[in-house]
Amino acid sequence: MPSTRPQPARRIVFRGLKIDLALQSVVLADGTIADREVVVHRGAVALVPMVDENHVCLVRNDRHAVGETLLEVPAGTIDEGETPDQTAQRELAEETGYRAGRTTRIRDWFVSPGVMTERMFLYLCEDLQPGPTHYQPDERLQTVILPWDEALAMAHDGQIQDAKSILALLISDHLRKPHQGR
Repeated sequence: MPSTRPQPARRIVFRGLKIDLALQSVVLADGTIADREVVVHRGAVALVPMVDENHVCLVRNDRHAVGETLLEVPAGTIDEGETPDQTAQRELAEETGYRAGRTTRIRDWFVSPGVMTERMFLYLCEDLQPGPTHYQPDERLQTVILPWDEALAMAHDGQIQDAKSILALLISDHLRKPHQGR
């Protein structure tokens, strides 16, 4: 549940394309004041595109920060002036080529609240229609259609190493179970 507690002022020390770095003064338990580094992020979406009832579309994504290509759910940063719902539609089309007849927001969470403000919004995308992809210049993606049970097994056994993707698949699987008579 979101807090209505006012946040201390932040002093931006670096402005980037997707993030800013700020210093925020905090009062410690002993009453002294200390600065904490905070990564300020606009937020992002994660998508679970169901090609059909039993197949999901994931992407192989070159992740420069970790020097690996990871299997992930499609995802992307919310552009300035966009709502998470608008970002979900845009990112789905850009990264997979699919357009969704039905997009449902199912959950949101803070990615790493100890150091950053990023909130991730999770969407289930259904009734997909194929179309062209529109990758960003810095993206090298490859779509991968997997049986749902295989994708879920990969989240459980460590083949999928990306936290948002693991969480997206596990939450989505939990929501699917009542509909499958389990």
